[in-house]
Amino acid sequence: MAQRVQGTEDLFGGYMRAWQHMQDTAREVFGAYGFDLIETPAIEQVATFVHGIGESTDVVRKEMFRVYSGALVDQLLQKGSEEGLKAKQRLALRPEGTAGVVRAAVQNNFVPQGGAPVKLWYAGPMFRGERPQKGRLRQFHQVGVEWLGAPDPASDAECIIMLMRYFERLGFAPESLKLAINSMGDASCRPAYRRKVREFILEHAEEMCDDCLERAEINPLRAFDCKNAHCREVMAGAPLAPNNLCDECAEHYAQVKRYLDEAGVSYVEDPTLVRGLDYYTRTVFEVEVEGAGVGAIGGGGRYDGLMELEGGKPTPGLGFAVGFERIALALQAQGVNLAGDEPECVYVACTPDVRPAVFGVTLALREAGIRTEADYQGRSLKSQFKQANKLGAHVCVVLGPDEVAAGVATLRNMSTHEQEQVPLDELVARLS
Repeated sequence: MAQRVQGTEDLFGGYMRAWQHMQDTAREVFGAYGFDLIETPAIEQVATFVHGIGESTDVVRKEMFRVYSGALVDQLLQKGSEEGLKAKQRLALRPEGTAGVVRAAVQNNFVPQGGAPVKLWYAGPMFRGERPQKGRLRQFHQVGVEWLGAPDPASDAECIIMLMRYFERLGFAPESLKLAINSMGDASCRPAYRRKVREFILEHAEEMCDDCLERAEINPLRAFDCKNAHCREVMAGAPLAPNNLCDECAEHYAQVKRYLDEAGVSYVEDPTLVRGLDYYTRTVFEVEVEGAGVGAIGGGGRYDGLMELEGGKPTPGLGFAVGFERIALALQAQGVNLAGDEPECVYVACTPDVRPAVFGVTLALREAGIRTEADYQGRSLKSQFKQANKLGAHVCVVLGPDEVAAGVATLRNMSTHEQEQVPLDELVARLS
């Protein structure tokens, strides 16, 4: 029997309704802030992700799924490397959404010189070759936003506020959400800070894992994000970003906090928060649900240099992404059903001799936007009523020879079992 791939899930029934609800809520909340939906390809050139995410990240080094055509596979097996492949032949499944959206913005000139900022949101599957575990899959789903062309610290604060409002609309108790923020500096002050962190790592080389020693040469700040518990212990004594900001970055960070305070948004400052991708600058943030045991359910930050890395002109940007699977688990821990109730429907039941009459009735109800079910297996009326209950029908429209002859339908309330007759030409209006 065919099996789904390990680390993937089938979305159907209530689980699919939960995913759709997340998207519908995003459309409402983000739409109020002026964000429009975008969909980018699930497959991109490897360079798109390497430029922005960074070669030192676990995402690029260990987790990104590479994609090759059949002909290229034979070539790679013979050569044993990608040497000789063109950029357009080096493809990968997207491990996150930002790089693809920024690539689209560059290629389609979303933010022309002197143009207004563009606000975009997306929803879809992402792919990472991780060891499957609770809340961490190889194909997972994210909702995210990207705001391109806005350098003002107010945009940082509004992005964070919008994220917190989104979580509240999904059903999270506000007091259970822990928002952590930090500033990572920019091109003016971060190089000197990176050197300090590199020197610290090398001074403690005997205590650090091999990955962190490699990170020290590529991007030392990644060591703050190491999964090795002892490395995290050692890094607790490393120089911290907020103490090494230039005046402009320090003021930007202070202004973001002032806006959050004015909006009444609670937060904690975490000077070791760096996020997992290399493109972040200045403000970064992350949200966890206390007691849920699923880690961060969302986060993001500013990435003012990413447009240039993807081949565009200097353009500030910021955004965030949230994970569907972790959110579903966290809400479940709080007793919230993200899927909601089964959709209401009307069931049309009939005796076999009037089955043709049901066709017109169901068609009319569905044309009016009423979710309608009927029997297609020649079941008895008793069996049809049982099926109606399983489908969650509140009302049954019952048709028999007497009803059809009189031009009426019997409406049966499935909760109270009360019945009444309604003319067929008034049925749609009544059920609407």
